[in-house]
Amino acid sequence: MTIEKLLIANRGEIALRIHRAAHEMGIKTVAVHSTADVDAMHVRLADEAVCIGPPAAKDSYLNIPAIISAAEISNADAIHPGYGFLSENARFAEIVEEHKIAFVGPKPEHIRTMGDKVQAKKTAGALGMPLVPGSDGAIDDVGEAKRIAKDIGYPVIIKAASGGGGRGMKVVNSESELESQMQQAGTEAKAAFGDATVYLEKYLGNPRHIEFQVFGDGNGNAIHLGERDCSLQRRHQKVLEEAPSPVISSEERMRMGGIVSKAMADMGYRGAGTIEFLWEDGQFYFIEMNTRIQVEHPVTEMITGFDLVREQIRVAEGKGLSVTQDVLEFRGHAIECRINAEDPRTFAPSPGPVNYYHPPGGMHVRVDSGLYAGYRVPPYYDSMIAKLIVYGRTRESCMMRMRRALEEMVVDGIKTNIPLHQELLRAPDVIDGNYSIKWLEDWLAEKAGG
Repeated sequence: MTIEKLLIANRGEIALRIHRAAHEMGIKTVAVHSTADVDAMHVRLADEAVCIGPPAAKDSYLNIPAIISAAEISNADAIHPGYGFLSENARFAEIVEEHKIAFVGPKPEHIRTMGDKVQAKKTAGALGMPLVPGSDGAIDDVGEAKRIAKDIGYPVIIKAASGGGGRGMKVVNSESELESQMQQAGTEAKAAFGDATVYLEKYLGNPRHIEFQVFGDGNGNAIHLGERDCSLQRRHQKVLEEAPSPVISSEERMRMGGIVSKAMADMGYRGAGTIEFLWEDGQFYFIEMNTRIQVEHPVTEMITGFDLVREQIRVAEGKGLSVTQDVLEFRGHAIECRINAEDPRTFAPSPGPVNYYHPPGGMHVRVDSGLYAGYRVPPYYDSMIAKLIVYGRTRESCMMRMRRALEEMVVDGIKTNIPLHQELLRAPDVIDGNYSIKWLEDWLAEKAGG
């Protein structure tokens, strides 16, 4: 098929990113929006716009009947879900396809399989990916949990099978804590996700978070586009990402890339996906797969020259992959800073009017943002307002360029975390690439205590 009109079922910078890719392909766009986003940049630029509800996400961006109705009244022949919201909702993908509308994303069965962390782990293991030692699946028997924990060694971690963001996760240091922590994790998981199912894994003491970008055509062909290091995190939320990882050799990249791309080919996976690993002492351990485009996808685009959103749309049209693995090249280094509307010290959200906005520019500087002077940042959604991405031939030159770009960036009227990023890029451990998923929180605690 040929997509002629694409409905963008999202908001903010990713909605604008999708609009731009579509227009560059000659495809008309339909923006859906809540009443809070009537003045959003992507709404202004889209060929058509449909209001789908009040500000609350559950009444607008998560309102499946309203989104389907918007697609039908606008005669859209495809829907792109972006990330977040309904992007990993298998039932939404099914409903879209039941209405004879192309879903720009994976097959519903793959979204469902990889969205359940227990099933995802089983699937990943069967596909040849390295796993963190732990239970084979869901676990509810304390005696069995104790046997597994004793076998793999403490500490262990109890995790919710559904959801994420740190909820339903408990680190257990000894057998005496196991039963109570299992109960607490199940209770938290039930409250947060409506599912009390938990599983048990070996707790890694100081790992890095390294993820591989994969892409499949749905017909048994797949490629990888290298890894991203997303270890700088606060409360399980990524703050700064870079590609390639400072600790992964080209040999490791090719070896793991071969494993993940073969796995996706064997699955018959369609579209963009990210396979996330913990990495410690030279070993990779599968943790989850995200069946969508990622917030941090631009760093991969910068080092490969490969337009991931354009490829998503092509594959949704039924076309094969536009490149093969042997022609993909990884060049230079890229870093992304997530710019949030928040206090850089307390991290309290800072919505409100943007009085003045000046994005940085220059060679190899990219800003993905829907900001403009006079725009009012709404208080109802995620606080990320921009992504600043830079490229350099070396990691050192990339960091120098990012420091310069952060100095140039002005967002007046609200507080942002730009000062935090400036501090991070001066920290010796970050400069040396010597950090793990725990580093940022330890560094912030030390700063607060000092």
